[in-house]
Amino acid sequence: MAEYNDVYRRAHYYDIVFRRDVSREVQFLEDEYRERHGRPPSAILDIACGPGYHAREAARRGMTAFGIDLRPEMITFAREQAAADGVDVSWIAGDMRRFKLPQPVDAALSSFDAMDCMLTNQEVVEHFRAIAGNLTPRGLYVVESTHPRDCPMTGYGNFHYRGERNGTKVAIDWATNQPVPDPLTQVIDVEVTMHVTHDGTVETFTDHARERLLLAQEFVALAKLSDALEVVAFHGDYARGQPFDMSKAARRMIVVMQKTS
Repeated sequence: MAEYNDVYRRAHYYDIVFRRDVSREVQFLEDEYRERHGRPPSAILDIACGPGYHAREAARRGMTAFGIDLRPEMITFAREQAAADGVDVSWIAGDMRRFKLPQPVDAALSSFDAMDCMLTNQEVVEHFRAIAGNLTPRGLYVVESTHPRDCPMTGYGNFHYRGERNGTKVAIDWATNQPVPDPLTQVIDVEVTMHVTHDGTVETFTDHARERLLLAQEFVALAKLSDALEVVAFHGDYARGQPFDMSKAARRMIVVMQKTS
């Protein structure tokens, strides 16, 4: 599994760059669930949660919320932020391919390409089965991925993220080695560089990890192979009226899966 240790274990710096309002994304999850069940979800799981943005937002809305992440530093940071927010979230440092929650949840969300760390079909199937094993009957799993247009097999593309807080500037540059996916495995060896500027000094951290590009029909096929989930919808953004197509308005690939009977 991909593991950007020098980036993800520096949770505070990561948060400076990526903290954002996720209320629209949690609302999307609520609306997808309500359409199929006639009520909003009462419990959700934030997969590869990082600082736990979605779990904390769900808790603010009165839901029972869980967050799981492989990096214990992220879980520690998320727990501190939840305490500062005054919300109650259950945090787990663990592997999203195999885990067991204290109770099943109605819906789970994997955002910001968290699934690209699973490099083989078997890992994806194990993950889907683990998700389904922690969902209530007909529960939903929503996955957000980069639109294939923006990360094609001919080249990964370059992604740059910037943030500043209290005099600390953080810049994260993704794919600085200009990687090209393996045409057979769709796996990419990616270099990521983090620059932190504070009090006139600059620290640089460089990471390498492997990622896999998953296409839409692979989600369909691997969900079916898992015998635990099925794809029920695609969207081009966290907007239920936005189709997954090649228009500029389709910024992301949002996959909605449902637990099978």
